[in-house]
Amino acid sequence: MHTIVNLYSPKKGEISRFLNSYYNKEVNIENDLKWENTYENPIEIADIIGSLIDNNDKYNINMWISLDTDTFVNVTQYNVDSIIRYLYERFPY
Repeated sequence: MHTIVNLYSPKKGEISRFLNSYYNKEVNIENDLKWENTYENPIEIADIIGSLIDNNDKYNINMWISLDTDTFVNVTQYNVDSIIRYLYERFPY
């Protein structure tokens, strides 16, 4: 089972702008309004979650994550701390 991160934005180019800043390089994506990436290690998503929430005033992007098959959770400024804590409790390695 892989961990999935989905980014959605109603504003064209917004996701590219965020990913270019996050990865500190030019990132080409097929769809300007949606991006999906899978991660082998669920702990790896803590960085991108924190980065987006820390900069949520700069980007109009919604993030959804999946740790279990067919279950997605919307990451917001109100639940981000609980989600990151849960990641480290559930996947302590």
